[in-house]
Amino acid sequence: MMTRQQAVKFLLTRPTKFAHMLGFTKLGAIHNEWIIDMVKGKEDETLEASRGTYKTTCVSFALALIAILLPNIRTLFMRKTDDDIKEVIKQVGKILQDPHTQYLVQIIYGINLKLTVLSATEISTNLTTDTRGTNQLVGIGSKASLTGKHFDRIFTDDIINVQDRTSKAERERVKIVYQELQNIKNRDGRIFNTLTPWHPDDASTLMPNIVKYDCYHPEIKKIISDAELQAIKDSMVASLFAANYELRHIASDDVIFRDPVTGGSREEIKNGIMHVDSAFYGEDYTAWSIMTKRDDKYYLYGKCRRKHVEECYGDIMADYEQFCSKKLYNENNADKGFVAKDLRKLGAKVVPYAEKENKYIKIVTYLKKIWKDIIIVEGTDEEYINQICDYFEDAEHDDAPDSAACLARLLYTRKSNDSNYTSIYM
Repeated sequence: MMTRQQAVKFLLTRPTKFAHMLGFTKLGAIHNEWIIDMVKGKEDETLEASRGTYKTTCVSFALALIAILLPNIRTLFMRKTDDDIKEVIKQVGKILQDPHTQYLVQIIYGINLKLTVLSATEISTNLTTDTRGTNQLVGIGSKASLTGKHFDRIFTDDIINVQDRTSKAERERVKIVYQELQNIKNRDGRIFNTLTPWHPDDASTLMPNIVKYDCYHPEIKKIISDAELQAIKDSMVASLFAANYELRHIASDDVIFRDPVTGGSREEIKNGIMHVDSAFYGEDYTAWSIMTKRDDKYYLYGKCRRKHVEECYGDIMADYEQFCSKKLYNENNADKGFVAKDLRKLGAKVVPYAEKENKYIKIVTYLKKIWKDIIIVEGTDEEYINQICDYFEDAEHDDAPDSAACLARLLYTRKSNDSNYTSIYM
C-alpha cells in the first residue's frame, strides 16, 4: 500500500499514469510534462499546440489535481462560451468521483472525498478549509462578467476560435477580456493559456511565455500520424491548416478579402438571387450563394459541400425555397445545361449562362469592389467564409468566391432590374 508521501509524489510526477488508470490511455510523455507544468508552474504561460493533441484533456486533469493537492486554491476556468465550459467541468467532476481518485485521496488525507458542490459550472470538495466563499473551481464563458471576481489560478482554453478568424470585432473583444483577467488574478497568481492560433492579430499576441508544439514536433507526431495529418491537410484551406496545425500564419500579402463583416439577419436575403457553382468529381466543392442589395449594402449567404452537385440538390432547393429566391443562376460550360434542367424539374427558376470571363479577374473585379459593403448572413458555412478570406490567384479552392463573385457581378453592374441584366448570360 502507498504511503501518503508516495501518493502525493505519484500524482505530481506521473499524472498521465493516473490518467491511464481512469481510461485516458492516449496521453503520453508530453502530456505528463504539460499537466505537471499546469499544476506546479508559477509564471504566466501559454501552451500553443496543434489541434487534436489533447490539450483540454490535460487541463481537466490539472484542474482535478489542483482541487486535490491545493484545495485552498481558487481556480477560474474560461472558454469561449458558457456551453463550452460545461463539458470540461463535467469531466473534472468525473475524475474526482472515480474510485481510483477516491482511493488516493483516502491515502493522502485519511477521509472520503466528497463533492460539496457539483454543478454545470462549479465544483468544490470537502478538502478545502478556505473561508473566502468562492468554490474551488469556477467555469465561465468569455462573455461573462468578471466584476468583483478574484482567483489564484486562471486557465483559459481555446478562448480564441474561428470567430476571431473572421471577425475583427471579436478579436478586439477577446483582447479586452484577456486584459481584464490580469486584474482579477490574485497576487502571486497565475494565468495558463492553452490554444491554437486563428489570426495574426488575435488575443494570443498578448499572451506571454508561449511554448509551441506544431504538428511536426516529434512528440506530436506520436499523436497524429503522417496519414492522419495528410487527410486533415487535404480537408481544409491552406491558411487554416497552417494556423491550426503548423502554428503559423501564411503571409497575407496576397490575401484579397480581409475582416469580413458577419452577423447579418437571414431575413435580409429573402427574395434575393441565387447562384450554384457545381462540382462534379475531384477535389472541388459545390458552392451556392444568395445575395441581395439593400440600402447600398450587400447581404451574402453561402454554403459549400465537397460533394458532387447532384448530392447537394436537396440542400440547394431547401435554401432556394426557404429564402424565396427570385432566380437561380448556373454556369453551363461544363455540363451543357444538365444541372440547370435538373433544378428546373425540382421547381427552381433557373437562368443558365455560358461563362466567358476569367475567374480571377471576375473575383477581384466584382467581389472585391463591393467587399467593404458585404454583410455575411448568419448560417453561412465557415468553410464558405474561409474560402473567400483565403482566396488569392493560385488558391487551391475558389468555389465559394467564384459563386459570390457571379452574384456580385449581377448586382453591382445591374442598372435597373434583374430582367434587364440576364440577357448578358443567355
